[in-house]
Amino acid sequence: KIWVSALIVGEVCDTPSHWRQTQTLNEWMIKHKFPGISGIDTRALTKKIRENGTILGKVMQSVEGPFVNLKFEDQNQRNLVAEVSTKKVTTYNSKGNPRICAVDCGLKLNQIRCFLKRGARVDVVPWNHKLNAKDFDGLFLSNGPGDPIVCKETVEILKNVLQNLDKPVFGICLGHQLLSSAIGCKTFKMKYGNRGHNLPCLHQTTKSCFMKSQNHGFAVNV
Repeated sequence: KIWVSALIVGEVCDTPSHWRQTQTLNEWMIKHKFPGISGIDTRALTKKIRENGTILGKVMQSVEGPFVNLKFEDQNQRNLVAEVSTKKVTTYNSKGNPRICAVDCGLKLNQIRCFLKRGARVDVVPWNHKLNAKDFDGLFLSNGPGDPIVCKETVEILKNVLQNLDKPVFGICLGHQLLSSAIGCKTFKMKYGNRGHNLPCLHQTTKSCFMKSQNHGFAVNV
């Protein structure tokens, strides 16, 4: 499912031609029922965001102003994780080993593939699933959208299971923030966030540098 609220581009090709193409961007957006707008100076928009930090906005059909009494909803006030998380427990490679419990906070399918490639059994559970340490060999907390402070229920569940847990726990992005919150750390909203596909990251033990993608607006205050 496509979770973005809208797409903003400088230009879009109405008659694309590619051997792998099955539909146009417009047809794809109509299918998934989300709006878009083209003809926007995206560099100017990016500059405005860089100067002001993350800002709220609307895509509107009307070009006539003034625009008064507009209401802007901050999506971070909602529990976005509850909206995108699975609603049931799903098991992949039931005879695999080790057994990984993956808490779905907005999980990407490739994360499951990475575990399966290594022969693991993966139990994907909802964001508020009651965890039992006897049911897994390792606990994985996935990435996901929104403010980690909204996921109080997940944090409380983690606090309880961490009290007597002697098994590995690891998280990505939001999962890392939730794990940090469960052990007493505080999170905060970044002014800009980290957005990019080729950001350098230093491994503190080996001092090796890795290139990785990031897309998050919150961080842990250490």
